[in-house]
Amino acid sequence: MERGQKEPIEVSCPRCRYTEIAYLPCDDLPKCPHCDIRMHIKELLDEGKSY
Repeated sequence: MERGQKEPIEVSCPRCRYTEIAYLPCDDLPKCPHCDIRMHIKELLDEGKSY
């Protein structure tokens, strides 16, 4: 997948640490359903990553 296409990212709430998966560049950064504040990018989820 090339950069600039729809890519999954992990976002988290800076207040309560709620996390979810969003897709960029098509989606705006979502708001936390609990705190109603804009979430921050926590990690880019690239293919081939192993733990």
